Amino acid sequence: MEQLLVTPLTQWHRDNGAKMAPFAGFDMPVQYQGIMVEHKHTRTETGIFDISHMGEFKLSGAGAMDALNKVVTHDLGTLGPGKCRYGFMLNESGGILDDLIIYCLAEDSYMLVVNGACRENDFNWIKKHLPADLAFTDVSDDTAKIDVQGPTSLAVLNDVMGATWNHLKYFNFEETEWNGFRLIVSRTGYTGELGYELYLPAGKALEVWEKLMADERTMPVGLGARDTLRLEAGYPLYGQDLDTDHTPVEANAGFFLKKENDYVGKSGLDDVGEKLIPLTIEGRRTPRHNDEILLNGEKVGVVTSGSFAPTLGHCLALAYVKADVENNETFTVKAARAELEARKGSLPFYTEGTARMKVD
Repeated sequence: MEQLLVTPLTQWHRDNGAKMAPFAGFDMPVQYQGIMVEHKHTRTETGIFDISHMGEFKLSGAGAMDALNKVVTHDLGTLGPGKCRYGFMLNESGGILDDLIIYCLAEDSYMLVVNGACRENDFNWIKKHLPADLAFTDVSDDTAKIDVQGPTSLAVLNDVMGATWNHLKYFNFEETEWNGFRLIVSRTGYTGELGYELYLPAGKALEVWEKLMADERTMPVGLGARDTLRLEAGYPLYGQDLDTDHTPVEANAGFFLKKENDYVGKSGLDDVGEKLIPLTIEGRRTPRHNDEILLNGEKVGVVTSGSFAPTLGHCLALAYVKADVENNETFTVKAARAELEARKGSLPFYTEGTARMKVD
């Protein structure tokens, strides 16, 4: 059996009673006090997440912007220093190799944040498409990532760090020095709530985590609640809702594809066979990954993500269906023990999130 990787905080999770499970090759915390408790706490106070399994690459050198611009869907020509942007990396036919956030550190200098399970393949793919004279390095092993998410996250961060981060706008970041080391504070997140992501030296992760945990407004949150939070917010998960078999257009993320210049996979975007749609299901019977979607008794798609939504009190799902039926209002989910009536919804499912709120 393959040995699971660990994050700088894995031992803390084990020592503090977390239920652990494999994820992206890592031994990761699924829950501490329980998914419902952790979910609701993040919606009302502040949850902190160990996301150190993610991958981070750095790219720099003259011409870095132009070279990277040909590999990703992000429009780097309009991405200035201190700003970050979400987008995709595609294969030649337009299938999604990964979704990632790119940070512009300075002119022709970037940090790419990729999914942990895709790290090695992503690095090799990008390197293959870059000129040899650019500096491209994988800094994942030296980098920890801690997410601070929830309506009180700004107050927590300000108090713990003894600094003011009110000036950071959504999808903006700043590199700073704190307690003798450099870190990046980014106003981004995966929960739908006001939130910040901290990128810091792996050896400093425990110090920062424990300082955050000492604040009475915080609670550690595992991957279980991270999944229910992101689904309520309508965010896709790579490997379930996003994959190489579907393009961003099919994933209903075509609005991210704004740049006009060419990039790998752009020519495949016009081929649309399926569309990812949001579904709502009354009650607590939960649709599961790969459950069939039926229309008039005929299979027209499959569920990619499904869960009970603690904030909303009913079940949600994302599902790929044949493109010619995406506008239907009702579908049937063929679950393990029942057929569930599903109604097409809209994203985000949860509309009261604080992610974009203005802060003084």
